[in-house]
Amino acid sequence: MKKTTARIKNITHTHTGDTEIVHSHSHEAGTGHKHSHQNTKAVLNRLSRAAGHLDSVKRMIEDGKDCSEVLIQLSAVIAALNSTGKIILEDHIQNCIVDAIESGDKTSLENLNKAIDRFIK
Repeated sequence: MKKTTARIKNITHTHTGDTEIVHSHSHEAGTGHKHSHQNTKAVLNRLSRAAGHLDSVKRMIEDGKDCSEVLIQLSAVIAALNSTGKIILEDHIQNCIVDAIESGDKTSLENLNKAIDRFIK
């Protein structure tokens, strides 16, 4: 059985009329909770561009283009994906991992290590 731990944060909101409301928000490890990051729009734009370039590579192959040209274009797609991965990793460390360290969540750190191992293969 997989062990999960919950992190509870108190979130303060000020609503109309200057009423302050505090509520708890939990993140359970391993449940795929949704993250809100600063770079989401930039990441989505980069992924759209990479997908467009990959479609170009596919058309180049279908059209019988020179292998050298295809490889150059494919390397650009790979570089774009690696760059996007680095942005996601940086964002994850700055937002999620900092919280995990502060709350003593060792599972998130283990998951980060596994993700890095797979990303750099």
